[in-house]
Amino acid sequence: MESALKPFRVLAYVVGVMLLVLCVAMVIRYGFDNPAMSKVVAPIHGGLYMIYLVTVMNLGMKARWTWPYMLGVMVGGTVPFLSFYVERKVTQRVQGAEAAATAEA
Repeated sequence: MESALKPFRVLAYVVGVMLLVLCVAMVIRYGFDNPAMSKVVAPIHGGLYMIYLVTVMNLGMKARWTWPYMLGVMVGGTVPFLSFYVERKVTQRVQGAEAAATAEA
């Protein structure tokens, strides 16, 4: 599962940062009537979010998560700052499961 955890962690941070940048871009777009930044940032964030969804699916299948839990982790990339919290909780859960599996063996 470690091989699936690393890409998830990286993308959770990247998507979280890009979402914050997108929020700034939206303020500039609608608050100052300047859409230039959001025209660049929005598609980048959208593409990275799609990759994030794939990494969540990959990790979720390997960790044998339930569908509701996996969907909750996916939603973590849509709310500012939530992806950082979700990444920490998922990392703790996966590392705990790996430690338990190692102790059993």
